[in-house]
Amino acid sequence: MNTSADILIIIDLQNGVCYGETHLFDLRNLITKVNNRISLYRGLQKPIIFVQHCDEELVPEEKTWAIIDNLDVKEQDYFVRKTHANSFYKTNLKNLLEQLSVQKIEFCGAQTEYCMDATIKFSHGLGYENFMAHKATSTLNNSYMSAKETIDFYESIWNHRFLKLIDDES
Repeated sequence: MNTSADILIIIDLQNGVCYGETHLFDLRNLITKVNNRISLYRGLQKPIIFVQHCDEELVPEEKTWAIIDNLDVKEQDYFVRKTHANSFYKTNLKNLLEQLSVQKIEFCGAQTEYCMDATIKFSHGLGYENFMAHKATSTLNNSYMSAKETIDFYESIWNHRFLKLIDDES
């Protein structure tokens, strides 16, 4: 897939989010897909931002807070710490995007119905053009829907309203 945005933002793919009593749904495929997207952006020399949630369970510099080992993280990547589902709330993300002259954002990460949803909708409200590869987000089963149903539900809400879903090769 040759199309890309100005930047790739990866949200909350941290040990404490991905691995717990149960792992995120289809985690292995998500990791492969995200690494493929990272590779595309690196090849195009476009920036990558990793967003990391911080709270009482995801304490900065502790193992649960760290980005999962399986992702291709480099020293030149950007890192944003957040304490709210919306990655823009009380963070430097908007300023960073302005500094990098970003107009188009590709998102991937977790969890679908929380941090992904809040950030995608807020980004749209700020006027960014948003993209996401199909199934580039994940979550856990909940008492209302399976993780797969949740992902499908949110992708159908987001597509052509808050972002454009794109196909990739992974």
